Amino acid sequence: MPNFLDLFAGAGGLSEGFLRAGYKAIAHVEMDVAACYTLKTRMAYHWLEAHNQLDIYTQYLTRNISRNQFYEYIPQDILDSVLNYEISTETLPAIFEKVDALIGEESLDLIIGGPPCQAYSLAGRSRSETRMIGDQRNYLYRHYAEFLRRYHPRYFVFENVMGLLSAKDEDGTLHFDNMRALFKECGYSTEFRPLNASNFGVLQNRKRIILIGVRGEHRGFYPEIPEVHPNCLVNEIFCDLPTIPAGGGVVEPVPTKHYKGQYLYESGIKNYDTEPVTFHQARPHIAQDLEIYRIVVDTWNRFGTRVSYPDLPENLRTHQNTKSFLDRFKVVAGNLPYAQTIVAHIARDGHYFIHPDITQNRSLTPREAARIQTFPDNYYFESKKGVPSRTLAYKQIGNAVPVCLAYHIAMALINRFDEVN
Repeated sequence: MPNFLDLFAGAGGLSEGFLRAGYKAIAHVEMDVAACYTLKTRMAYHWLEAHNQLDIYTQYLTRNISRNQFYEYIPQDILDSVLNYEISTETLPAIFEKVDALIGEESLDLIIGGPPCQAYSLAGRSRSETRMIGDQRNYLYRHYAEFLRRYHPRYFVFENVMGLLSAKDEDGTLHFDNMRALFKECGYSTEFRPLNASNFGVLQNRKRIILIGVRGEHRGFYPEIPEVHPNCLVNEIFCDLPTIPAGGGVVEPVPTKHYKGQYLYESGIKNYDTEPVTFHQARPHIAQDLEIYRIVVDTWNRFGTRVSYPDLPENLRTHQNTKSFLDRFKVVAGNLPYAQTIVAHIARDGHYFIHPDITQNRSLTPREAARIQTFPDNYYFESKKGVPSRTLAYKQIGNAVPVCLAYHIAMALINRFDEVN
């Protein structure tokens, strides 16, 4: 099966999809320390699964052994395949040295990943006084190109936000055009599609640019990715999880309720009926926010309409800005076929991700957000020091590529490798 290198890997949503499709991970490169531990733990999970030793993983999740003790069961080369580096001109030599050692005598088939999207996103540009012009994150694709030059993979998959298509450099040229021209200089033909995760088994409206490059001169090579539309609504994601109030729940594994549906199995989220979940822990909310949540959910449930911020009772409005961001409180509508886009801002507050069950009256837990992103229930989100962090879990989940989207891209591409010399 093809092997791959994952750049700007985050918590591994893109990688997990390719692993599920049968690809082999050579290495992951990621700058965030907590996300690197998440990747190490996930690679450890896959190694233990392959060797029928998942009882060790269970011991770790239930806190019977520490993270250090857990890692002692894992071959060092598995853990060392996760490289904690910020990709820059200064760090490239060290990264190349480590990747070279991990590849050994093999050749690299594929590079996947996309640089952080803040500089390209429409929201990021709207908040920036300079509209992100000149921001160094705009040019991380140049480092990506250095990996193409060094390893000459047969394909690469580059993921980013829709705003990439319109983001401009200081001279007025489009970053996307400059990027594709550079990839062509590296010897690659490129084609792209705007894909919405909701068309590929994800109960979430999440549009992304998926650019695929192939070594050499080719046209019309973009693989056909069959669409998958589950016959269910968003409530399916929540139906078997324990009912908890704001501030309730725990990070440690808790069993799920009996599940009679199909989606959670078909998407790879669940392995078996009452499989335990971690990070089903809700953040606490102040009384004022809880009252707003009740109004927002009740209005949606009764009338199917959203509540605009100026329409809230005056005593509940604390922001002076009533001209923009009027949908700052938003329920995740359980009676629709997809939810709104999960973003990293969920780590700051849950106002845009209110649970549809008014009796629970809270925002989503990390596990619920992870399910919307189609992470498996056995996926564990790490912190820097081994102490569980709900905030860091939210951040990693919000920044991730949905696993099911990645899987369908991977499956569509897997039979094309023999076509490239």
